[in-house]
Amino acid sequence: MTPMVRSAALAGYIDLTLSLDVDPMLLLRSVGIATATLTATDAWLPAARVDRLLERTAHETNCEDFGLRLASRRGLTNLGPVALVAREEPDVRSAVNVVLRYISLHNEALRTRMIQIGALTTIHIQAAPATPLGRQSIELTVGVMCRILRELRGPGWDPLSVSFRHNEPSQRGSGCQILGSAVEFEQSFDGIFCYSHDLEASNPFADPLLRPYAREYLRSLAPSGESVAEQARAIIETLLPTQQCSAATVAARLGMDRRTLHRRLARSGETFTTLLNATRLDLAHRCLTRHDRTLSDIAAELGFSELSAFSRWFRRHAGQSPSRIRAGQQPRSDPLDPAAADCTRRRSVMFHWT
Repeated sequence: MTPMVRSAALAGYIDLTLSLDVDPMLLLRSVGIATATLTATDAWLPAARVDRLLERTAHETNCEDFGLRLASRRGLTNLGPVALVAREEPDVRSAVNVVLRYISLHNEALRTRMIQIGALTTIHIQAAPATPLGRQSIELTVGVMCRILRELRGPGWDPLSVSFRHNEPSQRGSGCQILGSAVEFEQSFDGIFCYSHDLEASNPFADPLLRPYAREYLRSLAPSGESVAEQARAIIETLLPTQQCSAATVAARLGMDRRTLHRRLARSGETFTTLLNATRLDLAHRCLTRHDRTLSDIAAELGFSELSAFSRWFRRHAGQSPSRIRAGQQPRSDPLDPAAADCTRRRSVMFHWT
């Protein structure tokens, strides 16, 4: 199934593009998005087309921080029904948890996770399996999350740092201000670092009387939520670089013991090993398309202590060596994806911004 995203993800796109002296209508048509869909916030668009639109617009406007500038025009209210529930949660952590848990109601191409390790909490943003997302989509999402956190914590709040997998931009645009003062590039994940105690603050918008009604409404929209396999896969992705990705650790993160995890995975025809290998293979292919990462870096990100171990594993599961896969990579093509029918169903460099 083609991942979809609500047209609300492009709120402010036309005005921003016009302000940069480029015709947004031409760009929309070039990727097969009808202008009329931008006026209906509940319309669904293929995520690949939206991603391509953002990348193309950044290029045509010569604006590397286009996604961040778009994020600066967003807030919690742009998440529709998810925002209704998040606003009624008692504290910032629970509000953010709602946003992360139900993000698929707004964007099916994203997987998100919040991980607390002592005094630090990280919010991970990543693409869904087999759904490559460009720089602009990732920066838009991370930027919006910074805006939401600042909305809940107050205008003076900043994250400890923001982390990106992709490389440093050639220019520091004005849109980068929403990320705070410390931004790291060429990191192992895309997301946000903050103090855990920042998330314990009370939610200034919450109304305890409305909370149960809001939660029930959201459950009616997404009664099943993520499967255990989907949740486990997301946790595996965040644990791989730590070389501590065991079944017991993943099970503990899910609030269950190892046997229960194996039993739950078996119901969906999975084992922990098959899920681990599938997740690694998907990440490996994703990393190999990016020529700014060495094979040793990729091996470390996937939890291998040595490049040779990664190479043997990759050859066994992919049938080719990682270097051969990388050598065969071609520039990303830009065809119009055949997803029109689905429309109807709804990355160390660090510097401080000055």
